[in-house]
Amino acid sequence: MNINVSIEARMTSSRLPKKVLKPLGNSTVLEVMINRVLKCKRINKIIVATTTNKEDDGIINLCEKKNVEYFRGSENNVFQRVLQAHEKFETDIIVELTGDCPFIEPRLIDEAIEFYLNNDYDYVSNSIKSTFPVGMSIQVYSLKALQEVSKKELTSMDIEHVTPEFYTTKRFKIYNIEAPKNLYFPELSVTLDTKEDYEIITKIMNHFKNDYFTIEEMISYVRKNPKLLQINSSIKRKGLS
Repeated sequence: MNINVSIEARMTSSRLPKKVLKPLGNSTVLEVMINRVLKCKRINKIIVATTTNKEDDGIINLCEKKNVEYFRGSENNVFQRVLQAHEKFETDIIVELTGDCPFIEPRLIDEAIEFYLNNDYDYVSNSIKSTFPVGMSIQVYSLKALQEVSKKELTSMDIEHVTPEFYTTKRFKIYNIEAPKNLYFPELSVTLDTKEDYEIITKIMNHFKNDYFTIEEMISYVRKNPKLLQINSSIKRKGLS
């Protein structure tokens, strides 16, 4: 069984252009994320799903440097890009991540995969209801389920966010993993959409000075330094993070 992670990443973000290759610690936002995902024990491949735009050549260079797979597809039709990426690499189980979540916790990814495999759900996520810090979004579902969705007339939400059909209709059996008490911190946002987000993410990275620290360590640090929350607390979010 092929359990593959896809990371959606492009350089032409409207709110913060070139964000995935912005410096972070001794590397870049996307490289930090890849380094963290590489610690997962239950995945076969990481596939960076980027676009055919010339601007995204730098993402390809990073993938080749890190020896991870990549797929180049449509910039605006993210649904098609993710679907085609996983079809190319013959994925069975998709773990969908977005490239603006550099501090994604690999243990949470493994736990979500384990839950999906051991239970009878079509779609498992931890962000249908926000309980974890924003920036920990994990979605697990089968390629067959995504192919089933592709047969319908896709909405603009489907095309941009890929998975709304799973959690906005009653076609599929879904489950939301809620944060245990020690990880419950939806007020904290470490997803990268704006310059304010980049500021808090950089401050957290500068504190730990390495690519891997646990979600528990991050939460503990921010709780001891609550002024950090004010940096990006006014930012409006869109989609799952």
